[in-house]
Amino acid sequence: MQSHIAVDLDGSLLKTDMLIETANQLLGKHPASVFTLASWLVQGRSRFKSRLAQATEIDPALLPYHEPLLAWLREQKAQGACLVLATASNERIATRIAAYLGLFDEVLASTDTVNLKAERKRDALVERFGEKGFVYVGNDAPDLVVWQAASAAVVVSDSTDLIAKTGQLTTVLQVFATGRPSLLRSLLKAMRPHQWMKNLLVFVPLLAAHEYGNGHLIALDLLAFLAFGLTASSVYLLNDLVDVMDDRHHPRKRSRPFASGNLSLLTGWLAWPFLLLSAIVISVVLLPERFVGVLSSYFLLTLAYSFSLKRRAVVDVITLAALYTVRIVAGAMAVTVSLSFWLLSFSMFLFLSLAFIKRFGELEKARAKGKPSDIRGRGYSPDDLEVVSSMGIASGYLSVLVMALYIQDSKTAILYHEPKFIWLACPLLLYWISRVWMITHRGHMHDDPIVFAIKDRISWLVGAGFLAVFALARFAS
Repeated sequence: MQSHIAVDLDGSLLKTDMLIETANQLLGKHPASVFTLASWLVQGRSRFKSRLAQATEIDPALLPYHEPLLAWLREQKAQGACLVLATASNERIATRIAAYLGLFDEVLASTDTVNLKAERKRDALVERFGEKGFVYVGNDAPDLVVWQAASAAVVVSDSTDLIAKTGQLTTVLQVFATGRPSLLRSLLKAMRPHQWMKNLLVFVPLLAAHEYGNGHLIALDLLAFLAFGLTASSVYLLNDLVDVMDDRHHPRKRSRPFASGNLSLLTGWLAWPFLLLSAIVISVVLLPERFVGVLSSYFLLTLAYSFSLKRRAVVDVITLAALYTVRIVAGAMAVTVSLSFWLLSFSMFLFLSLAFIKRFGELEKARAKGKPSDIRGRGYSPDDLEVVSSMGIASGYLSVLVMALYIQDSKTAILYHEPKFIWLACPLLLYWISRVWMITHRGHMHDDPIVFAIKDRISWLVGAGFLAVFALARFAS
């Protein structure tokens, strides 16, 4: 007798949930659709899923599948089992996924009027195959009522409690671990705390004003650093949510928590507002009002970048450079020191060069793969490689020119006993910029040049040399 195996989709065959996937895609492309989603939801869950399925286009090839389970199902199929995709996801999505996999003989899914979950899924399977006439593959508590009617169970879960409860209802044939890291570990990875190093820029105005011995101002800058870190992490989460489908095309970014399915998209939509709210509370309660304004501007600019500006050539890199410079502005507002024209100019040109490095790396990889068209999610083509390189190198060298001009400023003589020693920093910076661009041209640059610099021993030595030069200019007599 041919065995029938009914397979749940969300959380079982897939490491994600198609309801959240479709809602995430719609919100990522059209943020204002949040009001549309609310109006659909009041029409009922089945109708909600149907509307989302019609409004979005999911590529089944990019979804994060549970590979060990998929391999087991292929084995069962080869042995003559009849595989049925039984899911609460909308039938339009389920049919596309089943067609892509080419494994399933039948699809049972939610329709415009019926949400095929728990009791309704059980009833549909019993009607089709009879009581105890099928093996059911599931992953969560709502599947218990289905397992009760199944001849045997395959459980995709790390929960010993769920496995034990399933064993009390039917025979457990096999258990598949989810393969997911812990929630905390995945969330921390998505928050990218290592990127908080960029927020050290808030200390630059304090150092430039030579107020590094003022404990009160240092405490304010530490709070500013924390507020920017929380805000930046909230933006990283939101950006990864918006970019999840693009990331799944990327050879490295596909392993990010959301793209890989190791972290629920719903968790992301709950976590990023919480982080942002925490940053706002710290800023409003403990920091000057002007800092709150700059932090708000930073967040709004990052939103504009995430949803639109990053897809516009040249505008995207100027925005990235501005986001770094805003950190410096925020640091000045936190400790109430004046902003230097030279510092802002230097920052803008230097970080514009680093932003071009990011784009150059993406374009170089695209050209190596023979992609003639625009880079996915960006406004560039591989043919732009040379001009991107030219603009990036020019921007970097302009930052050195700004530093050289700063040495001649009358105010510099007030801050430093021997400003002429700052000239020693110019060849250091010329060397570093030239070196990172050569590394980029050779294809050895990390996707993020700031991360590269943090891990690069030569960059640390150049940074130490920089500090030594400015200390010499300050204290030499």
